[in-house]
Amino acid sequence: MITQYTKNDIPIILSVINDAASKYKGIIPDNCWHDPYMSEQELINEFNNSVHMFGYKSNDKLIGVMGIQKVQDVTLIRHAYTLTQYQGTGVGKSLLEYFLQTNQSTCFLVGTWRDATWAIQFYKKFSFVLQTKKQTAQLLSKYWKISSNQIENSVVLKK
Repeated sequence: MITQYTKNDIPIILSVINDAASKYKGIIPDNCWHDPYMSEQELINEFNNSVHMFGYKSNDKLIGVMGIQKVQDVTLIRHAYTLTQYQGTGVGKSLLEYFLQTNQSTCFLVGTWRDATWAIQFYKKFSFVLQTKKQTAQLLSKYWKISSNQIENSVVLKK
């Protein structure tokens, strides 16, 4: 069910990401939203920056993706998305549990939009701890390559 994906799979990975990310429209600041949410070049750049993408397939259809990226002394959860029609069915849970079980000795960080309350609650169910605004800014600056506007509108959870 869960397998690693490569650059050869970019079109199907993007179809999942961009479908699922539609949930952010109107939630995140307008100057952070664009359509498509992630471009092909952005995903290529993520692969080139050592993001490893994994997917959850059901009935031979990719329905969820989640990436990990080892940066310095932590592992970042990157680009966790489930097709809209499958959200809430345990796909994200399966992917996250897979990472947590296969990387037990690492510190995990995940960044998400501050107003994406559903995502924050999801990670809290797995004992991720919401960091303070100051901690968030420090962690995002240290481990991610994102704009100051995105830093201002994001949170980090740690496990």
